[in-house]
Amino acid sequence: MTGNTGNTGNTGNTGNTGNTGNTGNTGNTGNTGNTGNTGIAGDSGSWLVPNRADLPFVGEIDPGPKPRPIARLRRRGIAKFSRRSWAARWNAWLVLDEFVDTRWKPAATRALDTILAKSDANAEIDELVVAALDERPDAMGEILSQDIEFISDYMGVLSISPGSHPNTFKVLHIASLIGSYGALHFKGRYDRPRPSQLCPALLPPVPMPGHASYPSGHATQAHLMARSIERVLRRARIAGADVDVVCTNLGRLAARVARNREIAGLHYRSDSEAGKALAAVLFATLASARRPIRRFNEAINAAKDEWKP
Repeated sequence: MTGNTGNTGNTGNTGNTGNTGNTGNTGNTGNTGNTGNTGIAGDSGSWLVPNRADLPFVGEIDPGPKPRPIARLRRRGIAKFSRRSWAARWNAWLVLDEFVDTRWKPAATRALDTILAKSDANAEIDELVVAALDERPDAMGEILSQDIEFISDYMGVLSISPGSHPNTFKVLHIASLIGSYGALHFKGRYDRPRPSQLCPALLPPVPMPGHASYPSGHATQAHLMARSIERVLRRARIAGADVDVVCTNLGRLAARVARNREIAGLHYRSDSEAGKALAAVLFATLASARRPIRRFNEAINAAKDEWKP
């Protein structure tokens, strides 16, 4: 689950190396706390600008009719920081700023209370033991990759990059951050112990995240991403059959991300179910016609234009 959005570019932190090549989005190795999507920042930059010590660029002279230092030159046509210049991860915080004023918690509480009341932790741990024995070796690659981030999985299904579809990329970040916020609110309310705390023999192959188990943050984020991108594609009026294919893939990817966290011994099945239910409530709030989240709708509309034939 996301949370450490400021840790981009810090390669070499806490051993989470190896994921630095995710479609040009540097910085996936500095995510302490195993928080999901934080490395796909899109604005971290991977270049250095050299500057001469004896003649910094700012000291260059314009050799025109009236020679003058270029540092005296000023652009006058920039009144505001361009909306296009807002990086995806920071733009998502603007949407969150609007979202926190909505009344999303009562509906989410009812859904999550119902799922938790029906769950049986011991029975679900027995299921996780079987999954660790039968499925974990084959799932290990995805478990390790998705522990760090999984926005790039969605970009892979969509065949896009931050450069080709920057507004779609922003929608993914919005869903990731809102999902993280919603999940953490309820994690703090329920304080459910992790399966591996009750059954140490599960021995997850990645460090246990530093927050409670219920609901699954990965599941919440993954399903909210799928729903949000489906809204983009439906609004773009792409051929219905094509949209159905892509949306089915996105839905299955969300379920797979959630399941991999179970196989790793980090989440109960009911955690994943709760994450999916929470994502539905969060999306309904984001997409509400009665009280629209302005910046979310702006992002959706900008993203849909990227998918026009």
